[in-house]
Amino acid sequence: MLEDKNPARTSLENLGEFGLIKHLTQHFELAQPSSIKGIGDDAAILDFKDKKTVVSTDLLVEGVHFDLSYMPLKHLGYKSVIVNLSDIYAMNAQATQITVSLAVSNRFPLEALEEFYAGVAQACKMYKVDLIGGDTTSSTKGMLISVTALGVVDEKDISYRTGAKPNDLLVVTGDLGGAYLGLQVLEREKEVFKVNPNSQPDLEPYSYIVERQLKPEARKDIVELLQKLEVRPTAMIDISDGLSSEILHLCDQSQVGCNLFEDKIPLDPTVISTAEEFNMDSTMIALGGGEEYELLFTIDQADFPKIKGNPNLTVIGHMTSKGEGAHLVTRANTKIELTAQGWNSFGE
Repeated sequence: MLEDKNPARTSLENLGEFGLIKHLTQHFELAQPSSIKGIGDDAAILDFKDKKTVVSTDLLVEGVHFDLSYMPLKHLGYKSVIVNLSDIYAMNAQATQITVSLAVSNRFPLEALEEFYAGVAQACKMYKVDLIGGDTTSSTKGMLISVTALGVVDEKDISYRTGAKPNDLLVVTGDLGGAYLGLQVLEREKEVFKVNPNSQPDLEPYSYIVERQLKPEARKDIVELLQKLEVRPTAMIDISDGLSSEILHLCDQSQVGCNLFEDKIPLDPTVISTAEEFNMDSTMIALGGGEEYELLFTIDQADFPKIKGNPNLTVIGHMTSKGEGAHLVTRANTKIELTAQGWNSFGE
């Protein structure tokens, strides 16, 4: 909110497409041995030798996936990379390269795109991935972002969504519900700001959940941790659409059922207090909130001693036979059928 109202504005027309790409990517250096040729030719050249290649892509649209009234462009650049890397880590793979494509309307000057690419650069540096290409073009409707991520993995280590077996333990990383509640706080402050543009929001009490929304992290550390612990997940997925729908994806793809225990779902204290403030149920938020980019996976019970007591990992349930279905076991010990419907995207 406290920004320079008259920042420098360099029209993109002054640079042209190739000049723009060259300008925005001039400070990116290649760090991965597999990156033979990055930006600057008709195509990038990669050499993964005997590894399997993993590829994922995402499209983010202004007004649908992000709101620039409270999403700083640098955070947006960072988050655009993170949501893609998360899909690579969900295969138990290591992310290595990305491409970033942008379509922007003429309301965006060069300086705005520099901010966006500063966020991309920060993510590349943090996660040790190389930017190796992309495209820029004009748009009549604000900003569109397309990111493709590549990664590598040994065939024996790949975790699909299809390998969960009855009696496998269901494990989640981190804590849940923060990103959705962070969005609620930002939306509330946006409405206040519309009514009173002089009001300055005090987001300090909500800093954890606001950061979960604006600047999430992908769980590269978990892929490395599991390797160190010699645990290979039998199935894995990242939590972008809410816990319940991701569990149902695993159940569907692996042809199993599930018992999820309400009292095991990890919640940060800020999530619990903010849910009360918004008069919402924190379990429902964890089940349906989404945009967490935590990892949800199943492991063989024999691997439990290896992960027991690890602060990054919480066992939240176990898989059952397909015929038993997928259920939430409440604190009162009643069973409720898990549904994705209605929790997928609260705001729509």
